[in-house]
Amino acid sequence: MPKVLVSDKLSETAVQIFRDHGVDVDFLPDVGKDKDKLLEIIGQYDGLAIRSATRVTEKVIEAATNLKVIGRAGIGVDNVDIPKATAKGIIVMNTPFGNSITTAEHAITMMLALARQIPAADASTRASKWEKSKFMGVEVTSKVLGIIGCGNIGSIVADRAQGLKMKVIAFDPFLTPERALDIGVEKVDLDELLKRADFISLHTPLTDATRNIISAEAIAKMKDGARVINCARGGLVDEVALKDALESGKLAGAAIDVFLEEPAKDNPLFDAPNVICTPHLGASTQEAQENVALQVAEQMSDYLMNGGVTNALNFPSITAEEAPKLTPFVKLAEILGSFAGQLTETAISEIRIEYEGAVADLNTRPITAAAVTGLLKPLLGDVNMVSAPVIAKDRGMHVETTSREQQGAYENYVRLTVVTERGERSVAGTVFSDGKPRLIQVKGINMEAEVTPDMLYITNEDKPGFIGRLGTLLGDEDVNIANFNLGRLEAGKDAIALINLDSPLSDSQLKSIEAIPGVKQAKRLTFPV
Repeated sequence: MPKVLVSDKLSETAVQIFRDHGVDVDFLPDVGKDKDKLLEIIGQYDGLAIRSATRVTEKVIEAATNLKVIGRAGIGVDNVDIPKATAKGIIVMNTPFGNSITTAEHAITMMLALARQIPAADASTRASKWEKSKFMGVEVTSKVLGIIGCGNIGSIVADRAQGLKMKVIAFDPFLTPERALDIGVEKVDLDELLKRADFISLHTPLTDATRNIISAEAIAKMKDGARVINCARGGLVDEVALKDALESGKLAGAAIDVFLEEPAKDNPLFDAPNVICTPHLGASTQEAQENVALQVAEQMSDYLMNGGVTNALNFPSITAEEAPKLTPFVKLAEILGSFAGQLTETAISEIRIEYEGAVADLNTRPITAAAVTGLLKPLLGDVNMVSAPVIAKDRGMHVETTSREQQGAYENYVRLTVVTERGERSVAGTVFSDGKPRLIQVKGINMEAEVTPDMLYITNEDKPGFIGRLGTLLGDEDVNIANFNLGRLEAGKDAIALINLDSPLSDSQLKSIEAIPGVKQAKRLTFPV
């Protein structure tokens, strides 16, 4: 019988779920704060259920000689050393969807409080000032709510806002037209959202693509008197730029639940006018805390008793016999997905993955999951091999796989095709005998390229002199080229350059490349290799 330690406070109902599934459970909610005691007893357990108080450090993992799964009742896993757990073969789970309604309700609450200046009016009234004329509010009825990030939480916010008779528009590159129609929102690009929205609510992960998405430049495009709500992630909003906009009167107000640095004790927004600040309360309701506790108990029990893996943040288990064969192709698939994901800017409707040769005879499910993970991660950030297929399905993306015998020159061949509103884009690769992944085809153009951490992708007009101009510019910018790979379908048409670099490109360097005559698209690519 598997044995689980609950080292933080979970409800009795959650503890009973373990027992009902046949799991032996010890409920010791104070052990998480006692490092020595935790180190002493952790070796007895197959599973560890935690909230935020228990810190699962390298020392704890080393002492956990029997541990198979760590379950976090909640989203954040900063208190778990995931790389060390992964290296030891321990599955780390969280419960990312248990607080969706709570977070969405908090955003709506913040919006309404902002519209009617509730906190400031409350403070004024308690001070016996009775400043009725000072706190003139606005209605939300018939106003335009712009949602940046229309996934699980964003779609709930949209539903609640429609109940308030608001017009909802949304910016989300992965939102398909069909999904937008289903949830009753109008899909727009970011500039149009900024231009039209009376209220803007953020519900997107923090990634390189979304960092400071509300910048000084973005604020300049907003309506005068617009209001911003952020209950998603600190770092999505440039806090200094937001303060300047509030002080100048460009924006009428802001409601902020998350901050760049937390705990937020000396934040520039604290002195800004018309700001509501809360201490990261998005998930703080009794219902949400109970939901995530019940979910983590179900997930851990299913894994320990049946082998089912749900919401794992590291690689799902692969048998010892499969691992040597699968691992190189899992890596290749994630690279192919990441390549396509970094070049994709519009909604994805279909993902096609083709397996040819010996790889087609393997267990391709984890390979497919890796490809979808790589594809979604550039924009969605917190995506893993277990959650990616579910997220793709929820967003209306159809995933199709095909397996066939070897037909070309390569013993193993994997091709990923992404179908978007603008058309199709494909990228193919293989694994050579050295176990290293190689790109062998981009957009139907054959070219062989090694994958390195920093790369540059260019689509250009196939005209004389282009390579010389590009090489000269990179030299002038002190950018060293490791490898230069070229390909084209037909003379005089579009050509592709895929360049391995010794260092990442800066924004200014990329803009200089984009300005070269003949460049149609230039993208810097990064890979964790």
